[in-house]
Formats: sequence, C-alpha cells, structure tokens
Amino acid sequence: MPLVAKIIIGVVALLHIYFLWLEMFAWTTKAKKVFRNFREDLFEPTKTLAANQGLYNGFLAAGLIWSLIIQDSQWQVYVGLFFLSCVVVAGIYGGITASKKIFVVQALPALIAIILLLTHLLL
Repeated sequence: MPLVAKIIIGVVALLHIYFLWLEMFAWTTKAKKVFRNFREDLFEPTKTLAANQGLYNGFLAAGLIWSLIIQDSQWQVYVGLFFLSCVVVAGIYGGITASKKIFVVQALPALIAIILLLTHLLL
C-alpha cells in the first residue's frame, strides 16, 4: 500500500475517532459548537442517538486502523477499500440528507484514498 494512501487512511481514521468522541462523549457540550444548525434544545434528547452514531464511527475507524496493520499487502488494500467505501457511502448519504460539508469532510478524503489504492492495484 502506498505511503500517501496510508497517511490519508490514517487521517480518515482519526476523523472518525474524533466523530466518535464528539457524538459519544461530548454531544451535549462541544458538539453544540460543531453542529451550529442543530437546535440547542435537541442535544439532550438526542444524546443516545448521537452515541449510537458515534459507535458506528468508531467501527469505521477500527476497520481503517486494522487495514494499516495487516501484514499481507493484498489484504491491507482489500480491507482498506472496504472500510473506505463504507465511509464514502456514509459521507454521500450525510451530504445529501444533512449537510454538503459532510461530503467534503468525510467522503472526499476517503474517495482520494480509494483512488490511490485502486491506482496502486492497477500498476
């Protein structure tokens, strides 16, 4: 797996760890500054839903980190492609349903990493 792809995968994983923390542990405090369009009175009632969403972001981060430490280079790429694809789908859905910024922050870096990995496979 090319070094640049590994770095971008690491960045995407770190972003999802941040999303996990924000949604699971800081939803009623720090998240209010991040999600400014979300009505303040809704943070407390949606705390459990946000925590569930954060947990899924944690699974994505775990899969991406796993792809970086797999010893077999082919499986590294395959696992990376799978989890990056999951991130892209989530980012596209979020971009359509919630905010276009989600596509840029979440899906775009994952798409770049996918392109790098596919280029690596084809060469």
